[in-house]
Amino acid sequence: MSVNSKHIATFLLGAAAALAANKYMNMSPEEKEKLADTLKDKANELKTEAENFADKAKDYFDELKTKGTATLKEHLADAEKMMGELFDKKAEGNSTVS
Repeated sequence: MSVNSKHIATFLLGAAAALAANKYMNMSPEEKEKLADTLKDKANELKTEAENFADKAKDYFDELKTKGTATLKEHLADAEKMMGELFDKKAEGNSTVS
C-alpha cells in the first residue's frame, strides 16, 4: 500500500489535534476560561461578518437581476440578429458540403 498526500495530511491533522488536546488538558481553569472567551469572541465576529456579507450579497444579486434584465432587453435584438446570421451561415455551409 502506497502512502499519498491524503495519508500524510490525515496523520498531520491527527497529530495536531492530539497536541492541542494535550495542551488544553494541561491548562489551568483560568486559562481554559480565557481560551473559551477568546473563541466565543472570534465566533461572534465571524458570525457578524457572515451576516453582513449575506445582506450585501442579497443586495448585489437584486441589483444584478434588475440591471441584468435591463441590459438583456437592450442587447437582445443585437443578439438575435447575430445568432440568426451565425446559424444561417452555418446552415448554408452545411448545404454546400453535402
